[in-house]
Amino acid sequence: MDTPRISASSYSNTAPLIWSFLYGSQHGRVELILDNAPARSAELLSQGRVDAALVPVIAYHELAEARLYPDVCVGASKRARSVCLVTRNKELSEVRSVGLDVSSRTSIVLTKIIFREFLGFEPAWRCSEPDVEMMLEQNDAALVIGDPALLLHTECRTRNAELRLPKSDLRAEVAGNHNDSAFRVRHSASQENSRSEITKYDLAELWNRYTGTGFVFAMWMSRHAHLAIDFAGARDEGLTHLNEIVSNYESQIGLGPDELRRYLSDNISYSIDEGMERGLELYFELAGKCGLVERVRPITFLE
Repeated sequence: MDTPRISASSYSNTAPLIWSFLYGSQHGRVELILDNAPARSAELLSQGRVDAALVPVIAYHELAEARLYPDVCVGASKRARSVCLVTRNKELSEVRSVGLDVSSRTSIVLTKIIFREFLGFEPAWRCSEPDVEMMLEQNDAALVIGDPALLLHTECRTRNAELRLPKSDLRAEVAGNHNDSAFRVRHSASQENSRSEITKYDLAELWNRYTGTGFVFAMWMSRHAHLAIDFAGARDEGLTHLNEIVSNYESQIGLGPDELRRYLSDNISYSIDEGMERGLELYFELAGKCGLVERVRPITFLE
């Protein structure tokens, strides 16, 4: 039998899911293709060039016959740190244009849902390469994902912002009452870059404040009904080797080992709990309501 081919992004938050295939007990059992952009994995799967891929979840509704591998994911129960909107000292209510990082459609759809459903208005959208300086020169806000977004958390502090929740019963329907204020993050310019102070909004935390649920950004998907790859076992093995993963990535990303370890162990969730499952279903529902997918498919899992 041919060796299965799989694809995933090379962001640090995917490392626990692919460590086993690169260095662990499942090394040699698959051919792994890595790329910086999560959207590229969806493209390879749609073209039939891989048997499975770690794909932005919104692509599930665009890939014919795609099935989800159960439980394993890249998500966040409350705060992701690596998926955010940034502005130059603007509240989200003041944003009239947003530069969208084209690397992940899940985050683009999430951003549009937040503005349409939660904030009650829609800014102009402009697709862009992930260059924060350029995006903020041309727009009021920028969507940044992955390790570039993670770096924006360096030397930051948080406080409540004067952003009121809309008059909606969505939160009550999903999870009950929450504090009626969104958060924001402000941080000083880095030593390498003299960019002015910016305001940062963590999208997973905004989603959680409005819905009370966690958020799933990516899952393993395949167009096969059956696939003999133990993605759950690979995840479990990877999570026992966080020290090696941190050593591999800390010099590339520029974060200290303790901060990177906290990000991978405390912020990112690799299993789907009940709250994240409800969040995934709600996200798909709202994507359909907002016309951001042509149709919402029933969730089908690999056997």
